[in-house]
Amino acid sequence: MGEYIGQLLVVAIGSSLVSNVVLSQFLGLCPFLGVSKKVKTAAGMGGAVIFVITLASLVAGLIYQFILEPLGVTYLKTIVFILIIAALVQFVELFLKKYMKSLYQALGVFLPLITTNCAVLGVAINNVNLGYDLLTGVVNGFATSAGFAIAIVILAGIREKMEFNDIPKPFRGMPIVLVTAGLMAIAFCGFAGLI
Repeated sequence: MGEYIGQLLVVAIGSSLVSNVVLSQFLGLCPFLGVSKKVKTAAGMGGAVIFVITLASLVAGLIYQFILEPLGVTYLKTIVFILIIAALVQFVELFLKKYMKSLYQALGVFLPLITTNCAVLGVAINNVNLGYDLLTGVVNGFATSAGFAIAIVILAGIREKMEFNDIPKPFRGMPIVLVTAGLMAIAFCGFAGLI
């Protein structure tokens, strides 16, 4: 049991920090760059992504293990996972529209983009390809999405501070954001020594 918990811890640290989905695998860059202007909006997007990826990992794992594998139709996994993700994003969108209107309006077009966020699909497919059991897959999904949330909130905080800096004209806007993201990726490489 202790070995299994240790394995879960390694998966969690590896997925969230060492192999950060945005800064190491370069998945989910569209919302990462688009929604990271304000910390509050970035935190809302991070929370939505955590919910969707974690739940998608659970539901996709259950459907793969108990429906696709027994029926011998594992080749349908990609299309089934896309349908699961689209349904979950619709649920999140309806929830935010009803209960958190300001966050819903702040996220704008980026909320439906979670459906096409390759990070969400990438986690579900990685869980299957790496042979993770259900619990390990859910831990991987949660840790990966937490890593996304950490990265987007850090970038948003830096971008808020950069608004008050005198940045040379050629670097204003997206160029300085990309340089900052690159420096963050280098910094996150330092976590590789943890595992």
